[in-house]
Amino acid sequence: MSTASYIDPRNGKLYSLHEPRWCSDERTPLLVTPGSGISRDDIDGLTRSLWRYRAALPVEIKDPISLGTGCTPLVQQAWGELRPFFKLEWFNPTGSFKDRGSAVMLSFLRQIGVDAILEDSSGNGGSSMAGLGAAGGLRVKILAPASTSPAKIAQVRAYGAEVQLVEGPREESEAEAIRQSSQTFYASHNWQPFFLEGTKSFAYEIWEDLGFKAPDNVIVPVGAGSSLLGCAFGFRELKKAGQIARLPRLFAAQPLNCSPVDASFKAGVDTPVAREVSKTIAEGTAIKHPLRLREIIGAISESGGGTVALTEDEIIAALRRLARQGLFTEPTSASAAAALEKLSAAGAIKASETTVAVLTGTGLKAATTVADLVG
Repeated sequence: MSTASYIDPRNGKLYSLHEPRWCSDERTPLLVTPGSGISRDDIDGLTRSLWRYRAALPVEIKDPISLGTGCTPLVQQAWGELRPFFKLEWFNPTGSFKDRGSAVMLSFLRQIGVDAILEDSSGNGGSSMAGLGAAGGLRVKILAPASTSPAKIAQVRAYGAEVQLVEGPREESEAEAIRQSSQTFYASHNWQPFFLEGTKSFAYEIWEDLGFKAPDNVIVPVGAGSSLLGCAFGFRELKKAGQIARLPRLFAAQPLNCSPVDASFKAGVDTPVAREVSKTIAEGTAIKHPLRLREIIGAISESGGGTVALTEDEIIAALRRLARQGLFTEPTSASAAAALEKLSAAGAIKASETTVAVLTGTGLKAATTVADLVG
């Protein structure tokens, strides 16, 4: 643990974990140096949250912020010829998988002296930072596009966070947050590397859920990629620790209307590829320029997985089908379920394999929209 550092994956430059930092000196995204993984004996079986895997973190967190984040249900249901497991991430405290990253990142930042944070988000990220920040006694300011759903802003404000609405596209909220980062620490769920140390718990939890075995396939809705990268880092550590023999194949599900990861992967490159962008109901994955595109493509390729781009009709059909099976998800989550059918039809996944589809957030966050779509 003591040798862990921030690392710039582009040039290998290291930075100390003891200084509050969200990017490199060249303002490029950082990661934390890879961990060595843990065994089942290292799991804290008395803790019913993601903190049961705290031994896998790069530093010891002495006083973690905990609202019971993690340990979400893994439910197997029929889906045509398949019998996938659905990971129900809306059972996290603020209603989405983002709580995994927020809990670990904010706990670490508080430990090194940060008492106020700034974040830009159009939805689940802001709610998560506000909720976990409130639990940890941190002052939180969220910058969100002026077009953000009032229901999502209401949740952020309910936690006591300050909200600043920013005119213009989603990218302008990030630009404004970076401008303000000289006054308040910029704890971006896209930039600050410890967020990925939290989403890494995905892999450890699925591994334990399945009787300490890796699945054959994991399908994840991908925008900025924190859930997919968390899975990649965690399973990579488990393989390094000798706990699994091979990595599961990772599949990124994106709306065709905003699918930069699919465009690059299909072109066989890890750099941006031009593809038309338009409005999508899967707003949680509507990220035109993923900050960690190179790492996302690398993780998919390393695992032998792939990408799926879905039409709006395919996402809506999956959303309706999930609801009819008792799973009330936000449209973004339905992308993972919609990908099941396309991957099966293409022969990429098989009924005999163990497949996990991650449902990232609750339909209650977009109840009116979901009601219109499934009605």
